[in-house]
Amino acid sequence: MDPLPNPAPLASKLRNTLVRYHSIGDGEWRGGEKNKDATVWRKPSEEFSGYLYKAQGVVEDVTNRIVDHIRPGPYRLDWDSLMTSMDILETFEENCCVMRYTTAGQLWNIIAPREFVDFSYTTSYEAGLLTCGISLDYGEVRPNFVRGFNHPCGWFCVPLKDSPSHSLLTGYIQTELRGMLPQSAVDTAMSSTLANFYSDLKKALKT
Repeated sequence: MDPLPNPAPLASKLRNTLVRYHSIGDGEWRGGEKNKDATVWRKPSEEFSGYLYKAQGVVEDVTNRIVDHIRPGPYRLDWDSLMTSMDILETFEENCCVMRYTTAGQLWNIIAPREFVDFSYTTSYEAGLLTCGISLDYGEVRPNFVRGFNHPCGWFCVPLKDSPSHSLLTGYIQTELRGMLPQSAVDTAMSSTLANFYSDLKKALKT
């Protein structure tokens, strides 16, 4: 088990990595599966043997309120149908923490429940916000869970120029679920999970 990292350099490196992902040209992405809430693309990850996913959609609300629902805090567990528990293990400052959370089984439990320990950081980006995270090898794995690993992930949320009450939400997700799983099952789960994330979020913001 690794000790907790120094948060400042990790936060800076994480932000720079997400900004780099955000600048990847359209031609490098494949797929473009679309539903009424979001479009999801993917490309081979530079971090592991799976994919980096990009999801994008317009959400009808202001940037700060959207990000408050996504980042670690009281809202996330209420609406995210995949997340089954969340604990803040360490708070470095208001926008920076380490959290442990668990996710439900997926695909008729082909994918068993997972546990993650993530460093999370929220910062300004252009006229909006970026909330991002990366998994840490920290703490004992609880029984009945497989410990998954999030390579650099994050959500950019910026107000639309012509409609500031709407925001463009763009996510970059690369999750190594670990355990003995066929890659095709992981890919199916990731695309549908990201699409559901947007629809669940939109419902939560309207309540």
